[in-house]
Amino acid sequence: MDKTLYTIIVHSENIAGLLNQVTAVFTRRQINIESLNVSASSIKGVHKYTITSWTDKDTIEKVVKQIEKKIDVIQAHYFTDDEIYFHEIALYKVSTPAFQENTEASKLIRRYNARIVEVNPVFSIVEKNGMSEDITSLYDELRALNCVLQFVRSGRVAITTSCFERVNEFLDGQEAKYNKSKKGQE
Repeated sequence: MDKTLYTIIVHSENIAGLLNQVTAVFTRRQINIESLNVSASSIKGVHKYTITSWTDKDTIEKVVKQIEKKIDVIQAHYFTDDEIYFHEIALYKVSTPAFQENTEASKLIRRYNARIVEVNPVFSIVEKNGMSEDITSLYDELRALNCVLQFVRSGRVAITTSCFERVNEFLDGQEAKYNKSKKGQE
């Protein structure tokens, strides 16, 4: 079966324990989560989960339906890479002496549009924003120069390429229904 990297975006109320419920859906289906990012959204009191996973279309549809059944989930959708704009961030801690001795290292930083955010006699911190492949490639090339001391990367952050945010439309529709029923009771 062909597997695709899907990005699932879940909007939920900010409730303790919901992350466990969402990840349990993946565990029950034995689907590995590649990356996970949880943060506040642009809507007060609503959190946004961005989850990536390799699977097939039938399975991802079932997973999203199961996630949407969770009581505190407002909405969940899945996307392919061409339907979203996404980025990651990575930090590379490199040995300052090894970094300074090798002129190729600073050329790499410029070529990958990374930036040095900290320098001291022992180590330097390099930051790279961008696509997963570029972050991995920079890591591989710096590692080949034997100067990497530590490496960390974020999960994917993503927004849709459509002109509207589905959760905003959903919440507006819910509010309109509520106001209509409230007027009917008066």
